[in-house]
Amino acid sequence: MIIACPCGEKKFEVNSDLIPSTGRTIQCGACNHVWFYKPNQSIKKDINDTSIIKKKLTKSKRKTVQTFNNETLSKEIDNIINKKDKALIKYEKKSIFKFTNFLAYIIIFIITFFALIIILDTFQSQLSIIFPKLELFLFNLYESIEDIYLFTKDLIK
Repeated sequence: MIIACPCGEKKFEVNSDLIPSTGRTIQCGACNHVWFYKPNQSIKKDINDTSIIKKKLTKSKRKTVQTFNNETLSKEIDNIINKKDKALIKYEKKSIFKFTNFLAYIIIFIITFFALIIILDTFQSQLSIIFPKLELFLFNLYESIEDIYLFTKDLIK
């Protein structure tokens, strides 16, 4: 089955078993356009459209023929289709929340928090003009971190 993107730039050959008769949402691999596709809506339109073949014939300096027999028409369609990109389209986006993802976010938050503290401590003298109580804040923060460390150390024993 040939599926053409509505943008008109790409055509894809797709296994007809992947698309049910009720249709499904499809995303173009070239322009990322997403649309709902029903199998019966576009196939007949592409096969019966002889303008594609006429353009192809004029480009290759052949005579334009007004009437095509079925064999010539199917051969020309096959030639055009075979030159297009082929892709199996199966897009199912799922949002999966896992505990490991949650732990990764917590670790990133902790690393970012400590990086911010290091930056504040590094530029403490320059930032004390904007934040006058920065030294007191950092001192209390260091004491709190040390208390948390000692508390965890006692829990482990």
